[in-house]
Amino acid sequence: MSDPARPLIAIVGPCAAGKSTLAAALRAMGYNVREVVQEHSYVPTMWQRITNPDYLVYLDVSWEVARRRRATDAGPEWWEEQRHRLRHARRHADLYLLTDDLTPAEVLEEVRARLPV
Repeated sequence: MSDPARPLIAIVGPCAAGKSTLAAALRAMGYNVREVVQEHSYVPTMWQRITNPDYLVYLDVSWEVARRRRATDAGPEWWEEQRHRLRHARRHADLYLLTDDLTPAEVLEEVRARLPV
């Protein structure tokens, strides 16, 4: 269980980028983490309103890789819409990581190496 006294880490990004997997792994290590599923919202600052995190991680994934990770009927236009909705979070992210060529363990390792907390 995470310690609320620890700095809050929020994770945002498009569907199938690895947000849930990373959040679960960090929580298991005692980090105070929230996954923000903002890609479905039209509110650009939703990540701030919901979490107001101390540290914002933006996980990204290409549409081609996301399709392989999770079956979807959505086309590339939906992917672009998600990226558009997430643009504010991406601009304000403390850490941006493209997960296309990374395993979940490599994503965790990379994020942990860059966390200031």
